[in-house]
Amino acid sequence: MSTTWSRRDVLKAVGLTTAAGAGLAACAPAEPEGGGAGGSGGAFHGAWPYQPAPEGHFNYAAQPYAGVPTVILGDGPYRDLLLPPSALWLWAEEQWEYLIADSHELDAEGGTLTVTLKEGLTWSDGSPLTSQDYLTTFYVQFIQRAPSWGFITGLEAPDDTTVVISFEDPPAVLERYVLKSNILSTAQYGEWADRAKAIVDAGGTMDEGDGEALGTEFQSFAPESLVVSGPYDFDYDTITNTQLTLVRNESGFGADAVTFDQVVIYNGETTEITSLVQSGDVDYATHGFAPASEDPFEAAGYTILRPPVYSGPALYLNQDRYPEFADVRTRKAFAYLIDRATVGQVSLAESGVAVENMVGFSDNFVDQWLTEEVKGKIDPYAQDEEKATSLLEEAGWTKSGDTWKTPEGEDASYEIQFPQTYADWSAAGKNVAEQLTAFGISVTARGLDDKQAPIDIDKGDFEMAIQAWGSSAHPHPHFSFVTDLFVHNIPIAKNQGGKGYGFPLQDVETSAGTVDLEALVTQSGEGLDQEEQKQNVSTVALAFNELLPIIPLFERYGNNPALEGVRVQGFPAEDDPILENAPYADNFVILKMYRGEITPVEG
Repeated sequence: MSTTWSRRDVLKAVGLTTAAGAGLAACAPAEPEGGGAGGSGGAFHGAWPYQPAPEGHFNYAAQPYAGVPTVILGDGPYRDLLLPPSALWLWAEEQWEYLIADSHELDAEGGTLTVTLKEGLTWSDGSPLTSQDYLTTFYVQFIQRAPSWGFITGLEAPDDTTVVISFEDPPAVLERYVLKSNILSTAQYGEWADRAKAIVDAGGTMDEGDGEALGTEFQSFAPESLVVSGPYDFDYDTITNTQLTLVRNESGFGADAVTFDQVVIYNGETTEITSLVQSGDVDYATHGFAPASEDPFEAAGYTILRPPVYSGPALYLNQDRYPEFADVRTRKAFAYLIDRATVGQVSLAESGVAVENMVGFSDNFVDQWLTEEVKGKIDPYAQDEEKATSLLEEAGWTKSGDTWKTPEGEDASYEIQFPQTYADWSAAGKNVAEQLTAFGISVTARGLDDKQAPIDIDKGDFEMAIQAWGSSAHPHPHFSFVTDLFVHNIPIAKNQGGKGYGFPLQDVETSAGTVDLEALVTQSGEGLDQEEQKQNVSTVALAFNELLPIIPLFERYGNNPALEGVRVQGFPAEDDPILENAPYADNFVILKMYRGEITPVEG
């Protein structure tokens, strides 16, 4: 293989040549049994990567913010059809659309957030869904070190349909943490919640005594089934390596509104699902499809929807293991060196847009949250090889011939790992490796299983890696900062027994002084006055821009194929404001299913 990758080489490597597509197309999906296409309510055909048992399991604790790895459908939009949250957020209108909640009220003066549930909700085991299940959900989140517990000071269920969450300072983002949490069954999780509550009541933490033991034990909790409250449940007999079926849960919330009897989910990452889209077997998919696949999709009758994802891939450097990466000058040098526009182009063409502001959250929100004065302090890290060279030399790197040597005098040679099955991240990792290698820093690209890659990062078992920056969770920058600084870093990587990429958040030296970034991220979500929030958001944004704990590469826009008029009708038009909803958080297809607006084709 040549050391210089062309665009065609990259596309070939992620499996989108004609031969690869033909090989996959030969494996036709099985027709769903029961009420499939042509049945009384038809079947919606979606796609999402999952691991079946025994690796995959049904421990849905702390979704969507700090979930246990390898949950079957746990990290995708279809989760909300099984365990509906209180509400979904309308991004364009900036308001909530309630699901299992009837209302909520934030009392800043009293320090409480009160959620009122709809009456008559039922779990699939026949038990009523009550406020106690909310308490169970949040105590189990405590086990998972969910960021919500940076705000919560108390939980109470005064009656079966009322939940009261107490806090000290009025946090704007607590609404999101509460209303978007997937509520769990006390019958399934009550014992775990009781143990967590005992630690909370005693003033303990998850980092000491009973907390450590409980956290370790909980990671291995892998139930073989799930008690659900939504309009669909798993048909457990249909779960195979290639597909599974969700069947109507007649007693679940929304069962009277959704119009499909079944939701069939085809298993696979981009390469596998590409062939299923081309053959018309999938109605809708959110994978990061390579640019070469879009023309064949459109030729097959699909519309390409391009919702903003508000996040994308970033370069992670193991700063705990490699002292040269712990030097901010090295990270800045890499930011100046890498041509982010090229990375985005080879990865996703028009759906891969180079990050401009490098502040840790979407460029779409910069004007809303940062003043002109603050924006004037941002370094955009425009590509500049001379600056990169100067910074590396300043940090003690030297060059011998065409090869850079680290400050320890060793040849600079690393491996970059990425989820091989993510076509866009795979292409990004290979292009970054190509660019760094051409500069004289030898980087070998290695693809991993997409379920194993983030676990390796959490454990610190990597050199360089591609993982996420930013967040689809909510427009507030707080959620992006959590992804950037907590998820694969010390605060949450502890759940896997490691430090992640190992960037310390306390006593951080910045040009504005010494700061505690962990506390500042929490503070960035506090208060109900957006002008006051902007000050904390600005502080974290400028610190991120100056220190580059991770290096954002491009911002992803969806290239979601939607097949209108074959099995399904009602996908949004391209100018529908619902397409501003992040596809991995408040997915517009799931929302329109709950509204009864996406329906089987009549025929």
